[in-house]
Amino acid sequence: MTILRLRGREFRPGEFAIMAVVNRTPDSFFDKGRTYGFDAALEAVDRAVAGGADIVDIGGVKAGPGDEVDPAEEIRRVADLVAAVRGRHPDLIVSVDTWRAEVGEVVAQAGADLLNDTWGGVDPALAEVAAAHGIGLVCAHAGRVAPRTRPHRIAYADVVADVIGYTVDLAERAVAAGVARESILIDPAHDFGKNTYHSLEVGRRLDEMVATGWPVLVAVSNKDFVGETLGGLPVDERHAGTMATLAVSAWQGARVFRVHDAASARAALAAVTALRQGSRPA
Repeated sequence: MTILRLRGREFRPGEFAIMAVVNRTPDSFFDKGRTYGFDAALEAVDRAVAGGADIVDIGGVKAGPGDEVDPAEEIRRVADLVAAVRGRHPDLIVSVDTWRAEVGEVVAQAGADLLNDTWGGVDPALAEVAAAHGIGLVCAHAGRVAPRTRPHRIAYADVVADVIGYTVDLAERAVAAGVARESILIDPAHDFGKNTYHSLEVGRRLDEMVATGWPVLVAVSNKDFVGETLGGLPVDERHAGTMATLAVSAWQGARVFRVHDAASARAALAAVTALRQGSRPA
């Protein structure tokens, strides 16, 4: 496995990085807009850092269906926050969750270190932006669907093979565009273009994705597949399932974990580290 390098920091194989979610959206599925206000978002970043986050992932558009958010509005929501976080936490790795190259350009200028392309390369120019600014890129598998859509009865002959083939191809394309190989991650994107069966299958066989050598990011925090697997639990009751899924993913070799609760994730991953090394958690 390769060393992951972001903002001058190195994460070696076996080392885990926590990516905390901070959404500047009024309609987030998890926080219902609690961090939409600028000051509230900035305070959420502070809490994440205090909880052990290595990365914060700032988003300006709800992943699921909802009100239209054009590029100008997305930029309004995220660019000033990126700049403020960059000044407030100089060593923090700042990521922005966007699929749009025009948004990526603005946030890169504002100080972002990573572009989290959750929708899987719908705008190929996003990789060119990452290359031009010397920053990282997340290459995800979203089932080739349009952003913010939920496909009906999507099917795969082998979902894991599809995930691996698609994300590795995106990663190689990013390298060809000039993005540094050691600053690229691949993400199976649980629930994006997938039903619960697909997400569970990806989780069971995550080691196959790890075996590609690309650092793997998992974003499973409080997602629908966790709730459905546990009998239809609502969002605010999925914490235990999230931690279990994180631990299984870490055991299989995932490197970066996108979460809503940085402190709990840090504790869970410390336990995984101790189990693997045969020592007591710090």
